Amino acid sequence: MITTEAWVIYKGPAGNNRPSELKREAFSFPDITEYEVLAEPIYGCWEANMTHALERDPIDICRQRREERVVLGNAGVLRVLKTGASVTNAKEGDLCILAPIGTWDKSGFMLKVYGYDAPGTIGLLAKQMKLHEKQLAPLPIDSKHSPQQWAGFSVRYAAAWTNWKIAYGCWRQQMTQEDCPVPSVWGWGGGVALAELTLAKFFGCKVAMTTSDHQRLSLIKGLGIHPIDRRQFIDLNFDQNRYESDRTFRKRYLRAEKTFLSMVTEITEGLGVSIFIDNVGTPVYRATLRALGRQGVIATCGWKNGMMMSTNRALECINRHIHVHTHGGKYSEGLAGLHFAEQTGWVPPIDNQIYSWDEIPQLAQSYSEGKISSYFPIFQINPL
Repeated sequence: MITTEAWVIYKGPAGNNRPSELKREAFSFPDITEYEVLAEPIYGCWEANMTHALERDPIDICRQRREERVVLGNAGVLRVLKTGASVTNAKEGDLCILAPIGTWDKSGFMLKVYGYDAPGTIGLLAKQMKLHEKQLAPLPIDSKHSPQQWAGFSVRYAAAWTNWKIAYGCWRQQMTQEDCPVPSVWGWGGGVALAELTLAKFFGCKVAMTTSDHQRLSLIKGLGIHPIDRRQFIDLNFDQNRYESDRTFRKRYLRAEKTFLSMVTEITEGLGVSIFIDNVGTPVYRATLRALGRQGVIATCGWKNGMMMSTNRALECINRHIHVHTHGGKYSEGLAGLHFAEQTGWVPPIDNQIYSWDEIPQLAQSYSEGKISSYFPIFQINPL
């Protein structure tokens, strides 16, 4: 057995979805097998799914996994300490990024997320961890980019890579380069959307992104993305029940939607959005569909607020809208994205604040309360 220190969460009482809390304690697991690697995490990036797990929303992850306690964390950089006899893609001392494919189907596509809902996986909130060789990817030797940047890359940029591959491919199936040489790509605020929009720029697209945070507005502009201040239509938060029963709510919502769609019309010169990256869900879904131009693509790889949505299929057919849904990718896609990032500089913008091991609960609290402006909050687990 291997024993290490970890921040863990415990299973909640049956029928009780009150938020969990991180507890620092010893954590033990069996030694590695022939296809596994023992590693020590160096840097991690706080992900929204970690907050979902702490809030037990939408599910209690421990109950889902049928485990009493779970170690979270699926975005980061680790150092290999020991390899099993049959491991071929990494060796002792290698720096690697975590490939967050917890379980996969026969074609290699992700089913469950490592360090989240995949049973038996040990996340980065542990001083040591073990994982399958297909759950890590060695970093380029003498990489041009920092380990902190790679920590931010490992989940959100990997998700953006596969989602963009499908979304852009679908767009070009209907609209050739001659039909539309410069597609308009928009995204609601978030780290994956930021990654996908910066990727879209490499494909010659005109990109725009919303946020209500002034620091993020400056960051977005600095990255060459058209910044859209979400506060101009702050009431764009659709709720079907309130829309039907509350006249004041309905009036405010319609005013906000009109403001937003007017901006879409102006910026896209009346053509509408070509590809809209919507990882939010129900509150903005109606507005997203109305913002799409003909032959438009709505691209989704997450569901921050609301998973159940209704669609007028007749209108979607008439407008030839394509709905793309992805959930992570497969190992080979992750390697391709990593290679592209190393060569082009498609890596996340990281600020100077690095949270220490002791500060991880503070980071979790601040993230939950919306007090962190960085899209990629980095924490350190072990010395580099």
